[in-house]
Amino acid sequence: MNSYLVVKALHILSSVLMVGTGFGTAFYLFFANRTRDVASIATVSRLVVRADLWFTTPAVIFQPLSGLWLAHTVGWSWTTPWILASIGLYALAGACWLPVVWLQAEMAKMAAAARAGGESALPARYWRYALWWERLGYPAFIAMIAVYFLMVLKPALFEPLAGLVQ
Repeated sequence: MNSYLVVKALHILSSVLMVGTGFGTAFYLFFANRTRDVASIATVSRLVVRADLWFTTPAVIFQPLSGLWLAHTVGWSWTTPWILASIGLYALAGACWLPVVWLQAEMAKMAAAARAGGESALPARYWRYALWWERLGYPAFIAMIAVYFLMVLKPALFEPLAGLVQ
């Protein structure tokens, strides 16, 4: 079996796991928040934190390592424009994701405390954090979608468009 193909398959699977888990957990917490039901929010936020720890974090670590190994193996310089663009977008997503991890952990703690205390509402700080959590999620998700396009289109995206206008 070819090690390149194994790493490539794992790279693709981990990218799906990373973005899919991120999108899926964001979807559920976004809509759990809309219910304003403390018990639901406490449960979903706890599971979102767990999913990030179990699934997203390992994929976040594996992605750049496997991607750069794959590029090196096929002979692409790490300074190839589409690779640099991917790295930049990945860094942007990471710069958004790191505070999101902290925010959602804090949100989960607040929701658990409110549920344990029999509260019927979450504190105002929870909703401020939820707003920032959501605002940071949009650019991270858009950046990762762009990285998907770069992974698929590769250098062709940056080649001169002269061939298209002949």
